[in-house]
Amino acid sequence: MSRTSDILGIIRGLQLVAETGIKLQSTELSRVWANSNCRVLLQDCVNSNNASNIVFESADRVATVCHGVKEYAANASAKERYKQNLSDGRPVKEREPSGRQFGIKLTQSDQELLRKLDMEHQEKLKKVEREERRKKADAAKEKERLDEAQSSGSQVTAAKGKLKLSEHSKQRKVPSSRIGRMISFGGLAAGLGFGTATEYAKRAFGSREAATADASTLFLNPRNLDLIVDTLCKVRGAALKLGQLLSIQDDNIINPNLAKALERVRKSADFMPNWQVEQVMGTELGENWRDHFIEFEEKPFAAASIGQVHCGRIQDGREVAIKIQYPGVARGIESDIDNLGGIMKYFDVFPKGMFLDNLMKVAKRELAWEVDYKREADCTRKFRELLAPYSDYYVPDVIDHISTTQVFTTELLDGIPVDQCFDMPAEDRRFIAEKIIELCLLELLEFKYMQTDPNWANFLYNPKKKQIMLLDFGASREYSKEFMDKYVRILKAACDADKETVLTVSREIGFLTGFESKLMEDAHVDAVMILGEVFRSHEAYNFSGQDMTARIQNLVPTMVTHRLCPPPEEVYSLHRKLSGIFLLCSKLKTSVSCRDKFLTLYSKYTKSL
Repeated sequence: MSRTSDILGIIRGLQLVAETGIKLQSTELSRVWANSNCRVLLQDCVNSNNASNIVFESADRVATVCHGVKEYAANASAKERYKQNLSDGRPVKEREPSGRQFGIKLTQSDQELLRKLDMEHQEKLKKVEREERRKKADAAKEKERLDEAQSSGSQVTAAKGKLKLSEHSKQRKVPSSRIGRMISFGGLAAGLGFGTATEYAKRAFGSREAATADASTLFLNPRNLDLIVDTLCKVRGAALKLGQLLSIQDDNIINPNLAKALERVRKSADFMPNWQVEQVMGTELGENWRDHFIEFEEKPFAAASIGQVHCGRIQDGREVAIKIQYPGVARGIESDIDNLGGIMKYFDVFPKGMFLDNLMKVAKRELAWEVDYKREADCTRKFRELLAPYSDYYVPDVIDHISTTQVFTTELLDGIPVDQCFDMPAEDRRFIAEKIIELCLLELLEFKYMQTDPNWANFLYNPKKKQIMLLDFGASREYSKEFMDKYVRILKAACDADKETVLTVSREIGFLTGFESKLMEDAHVDAVMILGEVFRSHEAYNFSGQDMTARIQNLVPTMVTHRLCPPPEEVYSLHRKLSGIFLLCSKLKTSVSCRDKFLTLYSKYTKSL
């Protein structure tokens, strides 16, 4: 019988025989073989100085394995006799002894290795069992919490403090080198050009409906929008951040189709593969970084533009959120924004009147702040101190010994992202809007210090505690007293409908040079007056029925044509925050009494002048 037939016969015999000595010996041989391969040999070479002992021991192991294979072939007849015994119903004692017929002798080192492997296997089984018990206990607690919340009529998240990754998010390597990121943007530019040409050809040679379609959708066709989303989610970093900032603009400012695509970008950032997580954590916290944690969830529960967030439990038992920065994003800020800005300028995607060059300059500086997690830790501690007297807000505690420049760890918060609260009861929606408006006014008029990132995911709502919980302070910045004194005067003049003061102070602060045309000055003052409606209304201002964005948009062509200077650099972050907050209140479909809140804080502000 050929060797192949012998092997096939042995395999068929193993499949047919249950609880036999041959099966037991097969398991032993498999273990010997698995632990006598080249990997073990190389490890021994590295760990031992006696090369000759390694060679002899390895030869002995190979001889043992060869002897075992030989015995397998020689005992084919024994296997047949054993099968015959089973079919004849002969007593068990007449069957072949369990593996003894092979006469295989393991070396001392093999026996020690097998015992070690068995102990490790048993320990793994115990660990898996403990983990299963923990998961069942957590699931029971979560079910109890959900049942309690449902009985009280409250809406809760599926798990404590966790955002849920979008179903579109994928595990994908972050291109960390500048060349890799440039290739990604080059592919985006080429793909957008091809997609636009394809769409043009389709309309030119297609149906009459396609030919007469809106020309503005030629570039923003479904294929190009998918390509933009995919590329930004892949490269992440500054480019994705810029896309996310645009995603919270009103549909009257950017194309609605682009707004929908960028909304997918805001919620669908990809996450790093495990090996990149290990790489970053090992570099920042050392090889034994896992010793800081009792538990560490491999899959993140949130992925953003600069980093992804994992859940864990530290040695003192507290649940924590660990934000891990994507490799390469800090080095790629300049090139990312330049590349994306160049592409979008070429295809005329950015809205008019945004002073793109200045916007990108400010964005680079602010993103450089955001990638410094040590700075974010300082800003978080400062906000925790500032808001300590206000029980309606909560800022998480920083876990200092597990925080570095690229790893930031805080306690895990229990709340619902406010962009998931749009269908909550009116009382909850009103509370959220009121407290976020009040927070903005406190930042302007009392702290002179603002968290300027308007991303709605940075605000969580805990309906049980009636608290707004705050996250992500990387974009926080301080405003000088000189700037804020003038800006607050503009706000008060808008509140009082005092157009002359608005015009005068706008020149002082740098909105205007003083040499603009009357048309430009009127457009600027009208825009400020529109924003001031929020503070002029003696009744609760109805954000759901506001059209201020559309009215300001009508003034943009005039301001773009006649403006002689960009606005002060402080205004970019400040107005970005206010714009995002006003839009959030609009989405919450609620009314807020803003005038009294503003005047109360303004009175305190003027006393300090």
